[in-house]
Amino acid sequence: MQYQIPWIQRSFDFAFSAGLYPELIERMRGTPARVEELGHAIPARFLTRRFEDTWSIQENIGHLSDLEALFAGRLDEYEAEAIALRPADMTNKKTHETGHNERGLEEILTEFRSQREALVARLENQAPARFEQVAFHERLGVKMRLADMLYFQAEHDDHHIARMRWLWRSFLG
Repeated sequence: MQYQIPWIQRSFDFAFSAGLYPELIERMRGTPARVEELGHAIPARFLTRRFEDTWSIQENIGHLSDLEALFAGRLDEYEAEAIALRPADMTNKKTHETGHNERGLEEILTEFRSQREALVARLENQAPARFEQVAFHERLGVKMRLADMLYFQAEHDDHHIARMRWLWRSFLG
């Protein structure tokens, strides 16, 4: 049974006002707290357990941290008024090679919070017009406003949080 739509198969509707960017920034700001709450609630014996050769809960958390550099780079591109955004590594090489299961949970959580807080601070310093600015997203094949990129990132966060919760429930039986 498929637990959720795979991220790569997701489609997105960006038919909302770019004026929603303050709410989208709040979603991004809140992700570390939600991840920390979930990570601390799950017994340690489940954090590094894999299910059918997919990432563990701790690897999902590490993946969120791994992708902060991609989002920061894309924000650089919006600030530089680039016409296209850098592509993601769809092989997720960094997550596969970092060894998040060998790291401490607190280290990963602290790293993610620090990176996300830096991104949120940058976003809060953008002029409102910046959130209307567009750049081409290659994989989706669409021009995305910065507000759309915030929505995309927040949805990605939620996708992995839902996956972590599903893993935990599946381990409990």
